[in-house]
Order: sequence, then structure tokens, then C-alpha cells
Amino acid sequence: MAVKLRLTRKGTKKKPFYRIVAADIEAPRDGKFLEAVGTYDPMQDPAVINLKQDRVQFWLEQGAIPTTTVKSILKKQSAQSVSA
Repeated sequence: MAVKLRLTRKGTKKKPFYRIVAADIEAPRDGKFLEAVGTYDPMQDPAVINLKQDRVQFWLEQGAIPTTTVKSILKKQSAQSVSA
């Protein structure tokens, strides 16, 4: 089973809120997932990113492929943790 780290949309109309999840590649966007590894709130200024770093690292070591959006979120988070 191939796994992706991707976003699932939550929140209401025009107020998106996303979960970062590990899910099977063939599962629908907002369908079943294996594990929630973080959240992303783009409506805050600046955007709020909460990650379970150990679980993200675990899934990446297991061969999970992050989507381009999740990859950019991970880069932002690592840049914030270095500057803090």
C-alpha cells in the first residue's frame, strides 16, 4: 500500500482549515486516512502550522510521499523552528 502525506479540508465555506494526514494514495481527499499528523490554518496571520514531528518523520521513513503543498508546509515549519 502506497502512502501519501496530504491535506484534508475541514472548516466551513470560505474558512478552510486543513488536517495533514497520512493516507492511502487511492483514498479520496476527505476520506479514510491512516493517521492525522498535524494541522494547517491558512486563515490566521501568519498561517498556523502544528505538526507531530516524530510521526511525520516516521511516515517519511516508511516511504510516504508528501504532496507539493505538504512539502512546502514542512519546509516552512522547519524554517520556523530553526529561526526560533
